[in-house]
Amino acid sequence: MPSIVRYYSILIVFGVCKALASSGCTEKQDHFRDPPSRQRPRFRYWLPDASVDPDVVKADIKSAGSIGAGGVEFLPFYNYGGELGGPPLGVDWSTYGFGTPAYLQLFTTALEAHKEGGMAMDFSLGPNQGQGIPAHHDDEGLQWDMVTTAQELSFGVTFNQTIPGWGGGELVAAISAIVVSRKNVSYNVTAITGLSTVTYEDLILKNGSLEDVTNMVSEDGSLLLEVPEASPGGLGYELFFFYQKLSHNQNVHFSSNTTGSIWDNGSYVVDYFSARGAQKVQDFWEHYVLVDNVKELLKETGNYGWEDSLEIKSNVSWTPTLPTRFIEVFGYDLRPYLPLIAFGNNNINIQNNSPRSIQCKLDTPDQGEGYVNDYRAVLAKGYQEYLATLSRWLQSLGLGLSSQPSYNMPMDMEASIPLVDAPECESLQWHDNVDGYRQFSGPANLARKKVISNELGAISGRAYSLTIPELLFAMNRAVSGGVNQFVIHGQSYTGNYPQTTWPGYTAFIYYISELYSAKRPDWDHGFHAALDYMARIQHVQQKGIPRTDVAFYNKQTVTDPNMATLYRFDDLTKQGKKCLTLLSFAIYRQLMLFLTGWSYAYLSPDNFNLPQAYVEDNLLAPADARFQALVVLGSQNVTQNSLAQLKAFADAGLPVIVAGGVPAQYATQNRTATDERLFNSSLANLLQHKHVKQVREGEISQSLESLGLKPRVGVRTNGTWYTTWREDAADGMSYAYIFGDTAAASGEVVVEATGIPYFFDPWTGTREPVLYYKIEVHTTVIPLKLAGNQTKIIAFSQTPIENVQVPKSYATKLSENVIGYNVTFNGVLLHVATAPKSTLLTLSTGKTVQHESKAPEPFELKTWELVLEHWEAPRNMSDATIAAVKSNTTHQLSNLVSWTEIDAAANASGVGYYHTNFTWPPGSVQDNSVSLGAYIRFPPVLNAITVYINGARLAPLDCVDPVADITQYLISGSNDVVAVVPSTMWNYLRSILPDIRSSGRQFLQLETIPKTENGLVGVVSVVPFEFLHIVP
Repeated sequence: MPSIVRYYSILIVFGVCKALASSGCTEKQDHFRDPPSRQRPRFRYWLPDASVDPDVVKADIKSAGSIGAGGVEFLPFYNYGGELGGPPLGVDWSTYGFGTPAYLQLFTTALEAHKEGGMAMDFSLGPNQGQGIPAHHDDEGLQWDMVTTAQELSFGVTFNQTIPGWGGGELVAAISAIVVSRKNVSYNVTAITGLSTVTYEDLILKNGSLEDVTNMVSEDGSLLLEVPEASPGGLGYELFFFYQKLSHNQNVHFSSNTTGSIWDNGSYVVDYFSARGAQKVQDFWEHYVLVDNVKELLKETGNYGWEDSLEIKSNVSWTPTLPTRFIEVFGYDLRPYLPLIAFGNNNINIQNNSPRSIQCKLDTPDQGEGYVNDYRAVLAKGYQEYLATLSRWLQSLGLGLSSQPSYNMPMDMEASIPLVDAPECESLQWHDNVDGYRQFSGPANLARKKVISNELGAISGRAYSLTIPELLFAMNRAVSGGVNQFVIHGQSYTGNYPQTTWPGYTAFIYYISELYSAKRPDWDHGFHAALDYMARIQHVQQKGIPRTDVAFYNKQTVTDPNMATLYRFDDLTKQGKKCLTLLSFAIYRQLMLFLTGWSYAYLSPDNFNLPQAYVEDNLLAPADARFQALVVLGSQNVTQNSLAQLKAFADAGLPVIVAGGVPAQYATQNRTATDERLFNSSLANLLQHKHVKQVREGEISQSLESLGLKPRVGVRTNGTWYTTWREDAADGMSYAYIFGDTAAASGEVVVEATGIPYFFDPWTGTREPVLYYKIEVHTTVIPLKLAGNQTKIIAFSQTPIENVQVPKSYATKLSENVIGYNVTFNGVLLHVATAPKSTLLTLSTGKTVQHESKAPEPFELKTWELVLEHWEAPRNMSDATIAAVKSNTTHQLSNLVSWTEIDAAANASGVGYYHTNFTWPPGSVQDNSVSLGAYIRFPPVLNAITVYINGARLAPLDCVDPVADITQYLISGSNDVVAVVPSTMWNYLRSILPDIRSSGRQFLQLETIPKTENGLVGVVSVVPFEFLHIVP
């Protein structure tokens, strides 16, 4: 069959290895064309609550499976836990809460739907974002908080009264300190709710003056304290009081007049900083959910128990066991230093506008940062205990834990990632940042996590308007950073719900994308192709072992919740054009020969304690990532232990590159002056090590080259291409993934492999040999052209793949007007388009072929008829079960423009059926003996496209480079072309916002969000070619 091939991926064949045992071909039986359900993307399914119709839930899940999803992540939403409004009139969340009999019926229905559809189901471990369970309010397995009060005193006075805050919790500590500086601070910050002003009091405390006076507080809360006379340099005195208490924070809250059962209370956040919280989750499930046949169904069709990123609030992140654990870890008592941790140690993301009212620092060089870092390290150990407990329980059920670990809270995310079976990140907070994803995937891969998941597609202000190419761009960037599984945000319940109009229940009340269901025009007109594309990439990215070229040291006391780029130079991913202003042109040309495309990932020194983190054959993690070098940026802080580990790595032969200055010591209070002197001398010795190089930032790639190192998938291009590399020793296969970022670019990839190269097409599932390349020593050089947001998968096999014809020779030079090929039993048919110069190709055997193409010129398809199927609301807006009321209008188009430029379609949403025709062969053909074929080329797709030629449906088209060989469908005379193009629903919904409700809420303020461009926009052309038969 004809094959869709870009200008760069052309072959010449002088012999074919057929799929017979005698030919030396071997079977490479994988599931690339149709990956299994557990390797397919899933939808996060927003269940409004347990009052909804089980039959609709089952139909929704099966509908997702019918278009290529591997299942759903079953999430009982409850209006974001009540944050976006309580239950609508007529719905009682006490009756329909998480874990109730009604919920259990729906949960069972969902599992059965997956079993019947051959899918796998993830499930939230609690309601809302999975961060708590229904419980009695006084259960000690729930979340704890620490509340701080303070009292300013003058020197020489007597404090004799009940301490502030008494009765508001269990007293943890009363601390006195001398204040040497006091000032008010305010700043503006962008918070979840918009611009906000933070105001607090900044206190500098005298080092050595912090004193624990807890034992002086009487049983009734009174304290008698004689404040000392003035201290040199002191302004006054401050008393601090710290109380621990159950926070009573809820992940589902609503008004209830009864307290007869745990469901009357909604649902409470559990203790995330000890095993006790995880045990509370387990106990709830064992008692209320894993009953009847649910446990058996879960073992059959369940996949991961899931928790979202930590969206819990507090004054100070706390658990009652923290002081004891702290002494065990660091050997000193934290309590005298609690004033230092009482600021900015709650949720640093959703509480970034309320870090608390007093910040205390010491009058020391590190301002007491060591105490704060020690507290955060112990907090993380408690959190890791929570994760480990949940994981063990789920594994005992034959399941796994998927969690978005640590970030948003004051901890080092990379330290906790290895504790999760399938760690998950998200496109929302990562902002599609490849460097940020590398911070996440590095620890996961080192810990041998087969699945690195991503919550994909949540964007503020884009409900009902996010397009498929935008979704895939977010996916492609995440894959570039090491992610290999996607849970799409999200799928809607399609039935009726109280106080809700068509188009139905809308999670996040229109603020965040996306709402996928059959009520989107692309659900049955393009989304299946997109999900297959995602599934094939997931399949490849879960094969074998990921190899990464370079590791970056990264120790953070708290991870930035917005995952900002840590290495801001682009020398590892781009050729440096700025050098042209600094160097002679000859030197610059030599510099351009350097390879970019270095893959890299970040590791916390906590990850160095994993058993995989050792050096052998000059490689870090030789059985896993096989890092060729380790980079330490000068902006980093190095721990004493990690300094010794870096020295051991260098001693074993691993190149260590220190870039951009000398790193400082990571602050911890568990050190002495002797320790500091030892650190300084050890660091100086490390910098003199023969395997350690110091360079400026921006010169890391040159340093790697100077060491004789090469990226496994090197790049020479005039754009930005990201790469990954995986090796599957069991199948004798390796896989290169190349992603062209935002703009079209050309160049070549230089792969450290010499097996048989194949293009694996994620859009069609086809596998074809690469026939235009060169072998240079131990590398394969493959020319490429990539559109922006386009991917290529190149597989290398040690033996030919069964049922894929393999050439015995290939092209080493090829003219650009060879635009495709067909392999035949006795050679190859080249597709040669017209060109001003003769076609030239050189074979790997040395033979040269020249040819003057007789193909006609390309021609544009200009006259179109558009039958626009409008998708609109039903007359009865309360009936949300209807996908849409559909009606048609017809438009004659001389230019393909957006529907927003067509008066009768300016607010339209739906499906466009574009029709035109052309005559074949073209009238310009001069030689009737010439054998001709043709490609059809569409402009980049705004959302999705399905194309029919003379009634025959083409294979799915790459949405950013929609080109297809249509030769086999052509007939002599008039040829019909139909392009089916779905829109988003936003333009129509925007026009009727005053009539729309979800759980009683209106959305008039969303009218300011602009329309989306819809339809087929641009130029469609037919590109004729001449068949040139090359025989052995």
